[in-house]
Amino acid sequence: MTRIPEDDRNIMEKAIYLPMVLIILNRDLTVVEKSPFKLKKPYIALIEETMKIIQRELAEVKQYMKKNNLKVIETKRDDAFTMYMFLYKGYEEAHNYFNPRLRNKVQELMEFYYLKQHPSQ
Repeated sequence: MTRIPEDDRNIMEKAIYLPMVLIILNRDLTVVEKSPFKLKKPYIALIEETMKIIQRELAEVKQYMKKNNLKVIETKRDDAFTMYMFLYKGYEEAHNYFNPRLRNKVQELMEFYYLKQHPSQ
C-alpha cells in the first residue's frame, strides 16, 4: 500500500518518463538530420518544438518536486525491470516497473505531445 497520493505519484512518474522521452527525441533528431529526406526542416522543427514543450513541463515537475520534498532515484535495472526509490516527505517506497511498460508509456507520451502540438482538425 502506497502512502503517496495519486497526484504526487503521477508527478513523480513524470520525472521518470519525461527524460526518457527527451532521450528518444534527441536520438530521432540526430537520425532525421543525417537522413536523406528532401525536406528535413519540418521534421526537425516538429521534434525541436516537442522537445521544448517537454523540457518546460519537466522543469515544472522538478520545481514541484523540490518544493514538496519529493525525489525519484533509479536503484536497479535489469533486462525485465527497473526499480525506483520514491522519497516522499521522509518516507521511502520501492517501485518496480516492467521495462516494456516503461517503453509503452514513453511511446504513449510521444504520441500525446505530437498530437497535442498538432491536433487534428
